Amino acid sequence: MDTLTLPLDYAAIERILPHRFPFLLVDRITELEPDKRIVGIKNVTLNEKHLSKAVGEQPALPPTILTEAIAQVGAILILSKPANSEKLIVFAGIERVRFRRPAHPGDVIVIEAHVKRLRSRMGQLQGCARVNGQVIADGTMTFALVPKPQEGALAGTGNEIG
Repeated sequence: MDTLTLPLDYAAIERILPHRFPFLLVDRITELEPDKRIVGIKNVTLNEKHLSKAVGEQPALPPTILTEAIAQVGAILILSKPANSEKLIVFAGIERVRFRRPAHPGDVIVIEAHVKRLRSRMGQLQGCARVNGQVIADGTMTFALVPKPQEGALAGTGNEIG
């Protein structure tokens, strides 16, 4: 993988993660300390198909989509390391995730992830999402690193986050 120059835009993120629109949920990476921490941006827009809206309420980003955005930021941290460029990250679990308030169209979500534990095939990240400095979600995510499938092989199990 080429040397990364911050900020990473959408095209640079696509070179790291296998996700594509509408499943790529990270718009930009602003900070990255290899093997330590990362900061990314998710802009919530009104035209996102996955916004949920209860009758009489304004649209909100579902907690599952917010969790995936946090996981994708963490996946960029892990997969941006040259030694991991031929691997995928598979979600292994989430713990102590708390959703404190919803994110609405127009919100800019700042997502930060810190490495809690990192081994050659597994790891754990602590993620936090904020809007205007207020925590809207946080939790711990466990992942496994697996080899990318060969070209032409049946791709994915549905659990990939990176």
